[in-house]
Amino acid sequence: MKKFIMSLLAAASLSAPVLAEPNIKGYHTMDSLGCMLLRECTDNVREIKSIKDIEDAWKGIDYSLIADEFNSMVSSLNKVGVKVFLGNHLYFPINHRGVYHTVSNNFFLNEIYMNEPNVLMRVMRHEGFHAAQDCMAGSIKNSLIAIIFPEEDVPKVWREIVEATYPKSAVPWEAEAKWAGMTEGMTAKALKACETGKMWEIYKPTPMTEEWLRKEGYMK
Repeated sequence: MKKFIMSLLAAASLSAPVLAEPNIKGYHTMDSLGCMLLRECTDNVREIKSIKDIEDAWKGIDYSLIADEFNSMVSSLNKVGVKVFLGNHLYFPINHRGVYHTVSNNFFLNEIYMNEPNVLMRVMRHEGFHAAQDCMAGSIKNSLIAIIFPEEDVPKVWREIVEATYPKSAVPWEAEAKWAGMTEGMTAKALKACETGKMWEIYKPTPMTEEWLRKEGYMK
């Protein structure tokens, strides 16, 4: 609890509330989140190019143990056209730690939670895996996502957690993203496959995904 309170106090210094923000009905709402996703609300929303940008936002925190994996993910994301931002906590609904937007291909991390390296990496891997799922669905430039692994390959423990917290319709995608979020290097590898254009060579699409990819002309 003390750590969470300190995070709140620190976040207050990171971004002071704006009294008159156009296009939103209130902060910490889906409305304010949508405004940020569309890049209409940009107050204190900063693009991240490497772990150094996180270090600059949170002085005194040691991110050295995660630097290589973090930088690899950001590099791959940037190369396929995905931008990563440290988002103003005011725009996120309460308890939202990060989000990947499949339409704009922008990726936002909630600044208030990024002072803990393990939390930063869980969010980065999870949302980064959604970008890899976007790549699996034909192209990072479309707004569709596809699972990367057969559903039965996802460890039961992660699937059960997701089933208890997400709508049933979202479980296949969220279950493997949850798995990736807790597994070192899993997202970095998937993003590297996307970056190199070998997504379907490294990860064989599921039968339904492959059928759709061939129908739409993504696979020959």
